Amino acid sequence: MKRTALYFIFYLLLLAGCASIGSPDGGPYDETPPKVVQCSPGNKSTGNDKRKISILFDEYIKMENASEKVVVSPPQIETPNIRTVGKRVRIDLYDSLRANTTYTIDFSDAIVDNNEGNPLGKFTYSFSTGPTIDTMEVSGTVLDAMNLEPVKGILVGLHPLDSAYHDSLFQTQPLQRVARTNGSGQFTVKGVRPGTYRAYALQDMDNNYRFNQKSEKLAFDTVTITTGQRPDIRPDTIWNPDSTIRKIHMVPYIHYYPDNLVLRSFLEDDQDKHLLKTERKTPESFTLYFTAPQDSLPHIEGIGFDAQRVLLAEPSQHNDTITYWITDTLVSYPDTLSLALTYPDTDTLGIDIMQTDTLELVPKTTHAKLEKERQKNMEEWQKDREKRAKRAKEPLPFEQNPFETEFLSQKLHPGGTLDPNQNVTFTFSEPITSIDMNHVSFTMKVDSDYVPAPFVFRPVEGHIREWRLYAEWEPQQRYRLEIDSLAVKGALGHSSTAIRNDFRVRSLDDYGSIFIHLAGIEKGDTAQYIVQLLNKSDKPVTQQVADSNGRADFFYLKPGDYYMRLIIDRNGNGVWDTGEYASQTQPEEVHYFPRPLPLRAKFEVEQDWNFRSIDPTQQKPKAITKQKADKEKSIKNRNYERERQKNQSK
Repeated sequence: MKRTALYFIFYLLLLAGCASIGSPDGGPYDETPPKVVQCSPGNKSTGNDKRKISILFDEYIKMENASEKVVVSPPQIETPNIRTVGKRVRIDLYDSLRANTTYTIDFSDAIVDNNEGNPLGKFTYSFSTGPTIDTMEVSGTVLDAMNLEPVKGILVGLHPLDSAYHDSLFQTQPLQRVARTNGSGQFTVKGVRPGTYRAYALQDMDNNYRFNQKSEKLAFDTVTITTGQRPDIRPDTIWNPDSTIRKIHMVPYIHYYPDNLVLRSFLEDDQDKHLLKTERKTPESFTLYFTAPQDSLPHIEGIGFDAQRVLLAEPSQHNDTITYWITDTLVSYPDTLSLALTYPDTDTLGIDIMQTDTLELVPKTTHAKLEKERQKNMEEWQKDREKRAKRAKEPLPFEQNPFETEFLSQKLHPGGTLDPNQNVTFTFSEPITSIDMNHVSFTMKVDSDYVPAPFVFRPVEGHIREWRLYAEWEPQQRYRLEIDSLAVKGALGHSSTAIRNDFRVRSLDDYGSIFIHLAGIEKGDTAQYIVQLLNKSDKPVTQQVADSNGRADFFYLKPGDYYMRLIIDRNGNGVWDTGEYASQTQPEEVHYFPRPLPLRAKFEVEQDWNFRSIDPTQQKPKAITKQKADKEKSIKNRNYERERQKNQSK
């Protein structure tokens, strides 16, 4: 009986214990974050030579996103084993400990309790192998140099600027102290020895903590930093359970600096060159894809055909994607096209060597399959025509079967409705060899008639399939471009059907204007200042080069919200250029105007912009920032809501 009674009491206690985890009818929720009870070796201890570390908490805990958030510094070549075991965090360091060195294990906010996920908060464990421990900190933000997006998860580190320092350390030696950025691009390097340093950021692809791959994104600061500290105070807010403020009081703390570093990360231009893939969608063409821009086109030797005579190249701007059109049907008709391709390829030492590959290219859709589909379409069209004739109970007028002959097709941009400052680009389905201008007419509608109007229709330089229509477009006018059938000839032997396109030009009342005046341009600056207006996707809508007075004027803008970016074009080539570590060249500066510019029709916006007066971390508007800040972990305050619901039910 006694044993049965004891079992019963134990069962009741077990039920009570389970209920205390927290539920609407099982007692209050656990809203207390875990606390550190004991560290072995002790936190901030000195003279330590142990590589096994144990941190004991007052309750069961777990780590969330440990691989992203937990950082050991100095960086470890052999990855440490960091794990939770019940109420403990255990760390095994496998690298030999350095003499007279401070070690930090920054857990950030990864540690939470096991039941309710209450966060411990930002927690760092540290020890020193020497007689003193280093406590300095260096903080800042990493931004993408091209668009000022915060860079999450990139490694940030320091090299001491002592007598042994040289610029090649970043490429030859692991970083001395490291941290990782959060979702806002922010970092804090802890356990830093007082001194002078250079700061770096690195997307470390091979985990060796040094820049040695062209594919690694990096940032560097040529300005040296010196650590320091001073007493300071900051506000601390105490919240009520219902998220109202109970009290704000000032808390003293040690302010470490610098705390406002800004590193602009970039990828160098000279990436490793490799042939990424080949593709032959149709028999008449194939495409080569390379991993990096090429200085020139690759060399092709046809196997069984003359490549120089037969192939017509359509390269992208930087020759990293090249489509070849096969202008001879005797070459394109066989299912397999064989050729020898010679191109620059980067070897394991980073040196470009000429590589020759023999390729056998098979189209995804063969001539036989295309012909079968064409015959099927012709038959279906003929059957449909016969059904229509049967319903009409009389023969139909002659109609050409549209599938009997393949014609050139084209796309227009823009089509239909134009802005007064736009021109129309025609993109044809194959390279164009000629257009007979005697069979091209351009007219403007006057009253009810169309009368000839001046125009220019010519190929777009560097684009073998594009032609552009230029005209003096007048607001609220209608225009028509007509091209007779067979007037357009393609390189694959196809011709055009009759083309007729109508255009309407919008009224000036549909537009507004934005006038920008840049302040902060230094005297004697030879750079070109490119002002871009952006849409909500952070994509350029239009751009202007500011004049010598720093003015950029934008006309014929549709109503809406515009965002603004500035590129300081040092070399005047009209585009943003990246940096290079070997020459210590920083990427070209980019700035954002910190708020949208709303524009209404028939209105003008005048805006002064001192682009150097705003901290880079505060420039890019949140509405167009794609990398969002990490969600802050906090106590859920569910007990307050539980009590409120209980009181309402009474």
